[in-house]
Amino acid sequence: MTEDVDSVALVNHIFGKLPDHLLIEIFIRVPISDWVQLSCVNKHWANIFGGECLWQSALIRAWPLAGRGKRWPGPIPRGLSRRRYAAFYVSQHIFASDGEIDEIIGHTYLFLKEQLELSSAPPASGVLHGTIIDQFIACGKSRNKAHELASQIWLAVIDNMEENEHTFFLLKQLVQEPDVFLPYPYSRSYKVQWRVFEKLFTDYRDCFDKGDYYDILMCAKHKFQHLPSSWLGY
Repeated sequence: MTEDVDSVALVNHIFGKLPDHLLIEIFIRVPISDWVQLSCVNKHWANIFGGECLWQSALIRAWPLAGRGKRWPGPIPRGLSRRRYAAFYVSQHIFASDGEIDEIIGHTYLFLKEQLELSSAPPASGVLHGTIIDQFIACGKSRNKAHELASQIWLAVIDNMEENEHTFFLLKQLVQEPDVFLPYPYSRSYKVQWRVFEKLFTDYRDCFDKGDYYDILMCAKHKFQHLPSSWLGY
């Protein structure tokens, strides 16, 4: 305990008189994995990490071209620098291929993940899918590309959701939604629908009671012609 107090006192002594712009230049060169710990050192540092200047500097340092603002149409908000940093980070570390980073992909991923995980009563999947499609089309993607990217985002979000009771009930809600005919590209892909059932019958198999299990199994039989043997049998 004494060592921790001494360390904090030393930090305050060394960095306490530095102006904010120098602190920001130091912080953005520290690995992002340490930022949460740094923001807890004192209230002043917490305010810096909560402010716009640090995230704007970090965004431009990590992705220099991000400073070239483009028109941002569509229903999904772009947000300030902290949100944009998160979107670029997601785009690079989850979706980047051949070195290409597309900010809008990160924003749609964050949007869908938050709608599904943080909302107690998320909108219907068709509404969420339509919002994503409209965003891509508004940003200049073709209908085919919008459908392809939306499917990739759905799959990534499903695969990265926390394994907890909320996710179990959410996945059940998704597979039990009534079928509504929507024209292409507003219809969710076969692959996305399959992945939701696959998660339920593998990762959450032990969470079912018999009634729920057979209800979900009947939904799967209605949607798919052939089911894996691993899905069958309670």
